Amino acid sequence: MTANPNTEWKKLCSKNDLIPNSGVAALHEGNQVALFYIPGYENEVYAIGNHDPFSGANVLARGLIGDLKGEIMVASPLYKQHFSLKSGSCMEDEEVSVPVWPVRLQGDDVEIVAA
Repeated sequence: MTANPNTEWKKLCSKNDLIPNSGVAALHEGNQVALFYIPGYENEVYAIGNHDPFSGANVLARGLIGDLKGEIMVASPLYKQHFSLKSGSCMEDEEVSVPVWPVRLQGDDVEIVAA
């Protein structure tokens, strides 16, 4: 997901808070966000909602990252649905999705779009 060039970015955490090839949860403006740091892959860092719409639990940051049919995704650790890290859409049910936030690395800072 790309952001408008005039978008206001704010620091969410440090790059040192991230775990390579894994997810961590963060709080952004009252929302739980699942951050995924994938060194060497396109954007390197992705931000989606941490709330799994199928289980109702905030667990997506604990899911397994992978590639399904060429799409970077995370598998929910509970019921195993797959969510695109780019669009937030569920790969098994196109009517279900999780929020996605533009996020980027700026030096050692992880920045997310401010509301």
